[in-house]
Amino acid sequence: MAFRTLTRLAHACLRPAGLALGLWLAASAAPAMAQGQPLSPEQRKAVTDLVRETLLKNPEIIQDALIELERRNTVAQAEAQRGAVAAEKARITDPATSVIIGNPEGDITLVEFMDYNCGFCKRAMEDVTALAKADPKLRVVLKDFPILGPDSLEASRVAVAAKNQLQGQKYFDFHNKLMAVKGKVNAAKALEIAKETGADVERLKKDMDSPATKAAIDDTVALGDRLGLTGTPAFIVGDEIVFGAVGQAALKKKIESVRRCGKTECAG
Repeated sequence: MAFRTLTRLAHACLRPAGLALGLWLAASAAPAMAQGQPLSPEQRKAVTDLVRETLLKNPEIIQDALIELERRNTVAQAEAQRGAVAAEKARITDPATSVIIGNPEGDITLVEFMDYNCGFCKRAMEDVTALAKADPKLRVVLKDFPILGPDSLEASRVAVAAKNQLQGQKYFDFHNKLMAVKGKVNAAKALEIAKETGADVERLKKDMDSPATKAAIDDTVALGDRLGLTGTPAFIVGDEIVFGAVGQAALKKKIESVRRCGKTECAG
């Protein structure tokens, strides 16, 4: 996955773990007579020495605590993201800020947030295309999420504006050609490919600078922030956010599960 920012700096995760661990050890080590009473300086030193000695003799305690903290954070993050997906469902599939391929009336929707300069997005596009071709009931929603710098933003402005001229398979051809570019994709390259696909470049140049184009991209970036997306590609299947180019098989399995039980993982 191509990251816009570091998703979780180590010190941001470690600080609560160390604090929680220290408090737990201190509470366990405090003398029974001190319960409900402030510790004296001597008692504080005794507890500190005991905590230090315990950690030095059993450093695996820290590792176990960090593993548990990571597990809890992962669960909490997934729950928060499911809530965000439910709350933002209409915006996620809004045709004004998306491109729809596959079956527009499909029973299952696969959403991808992508950046034209993301190598992993280019790899994932092959999977998405294959899924759309193999599954006649699949609706695919593509959302421009230009997080990798000015070139990406320029390319997205052209791509969003191109929707005014290129429809259906023509737009998908344009999109695939952009994804197939080796090296940087910027406005010049996007305009070149749009022209090859049949777009009026002069009109496109005007449309790419329009308030509507800017608003569409700004809305998608803001939506990604609310969903907690930190990189591309990011997929949404059912109520789950799937990060990275996980491969066709993994996406297909989740799609089939949602179709079967309404969730990305079915019981039993």
